[in-house]
Amino acid sequence: MTDPTPSRKRRSSRHTQRDPQALSSAAIQEMFQRLQQLNPKPTTELEYHSTFELLIAVMLSAQATDVSVNKATRKLFPIASTPQAMLALGESGLMPYIASIGLYRTKARNVIASCAQLIDRHVAEVPHERTALEALPGVGRKTANVILNTAFGEPTIAVDTHIFRVANRTGLAPGKNVKEVEARLLQVTPGEFMHAAHHWLILHGRYVCKARAPNCQECLLHDLCLWPDKK
Repeated sequence: MTDPTPSRKRRSSRHTQRDPQALSSAAIQEMFQRLQQLNPKPTTELEYHSTFELLIAVMLSAQATDVSVNKATRKLFPIASTPQAMLALGESGLMPYIASIGLYRTKARNVIASCAQLIDRHVAEVPHERTALEALPGVGRKTANVILNTAFGEPTIAVDTHIFRVANRTGLAPGKNVKEVEARLLQVTPGEFMHAAHHWLILHGRYVCKARAPNCQECLLHDLCLWPDKK
């Protein structure tokens, strides 16, 4: 007769490996259901009318607010809404339109270089492939994820400061860095919510689960959230 003690120990060790700061699958399902009920069709707050305009807006939004980017692109896009028109502006012509946005000189250089690359390598179209997107000057993984998700409907999640904060505070997808949080989000997010999860989490972090003054009392996820400092 086998001794049941070892198997009990093995089961116990497996249970202790569960991260106490991570939400259960049932809580995650409930979280996304509530976010969906609140906002059934979420989308980016950046203003755009084409995939190219979205790409430029996302590039400009690095370390800047969507409000400031929209204010600039409302004047820029009527003048340059294609790679050819943007390239014709050149860096010196582009900078006055985006001078109110942080790091505008570097962004102008990257935008113009990306436009040249789009024309030379992609027939002036924004590519659908991650590798090609990340090869564009000024486009990293986060920007590529936004384009793949928002423009092409891919089940990706771009982790910015808002999503990183929400994922760690709530226990949805704890991680020490952006890559860890992204990997865990892709693992735990139910497939039915994958496409919209990016937008829900950004908006929740931007307006409710804010960095300095989170509106815990108004949060529809309050009872699910594992953040020890919630009010």
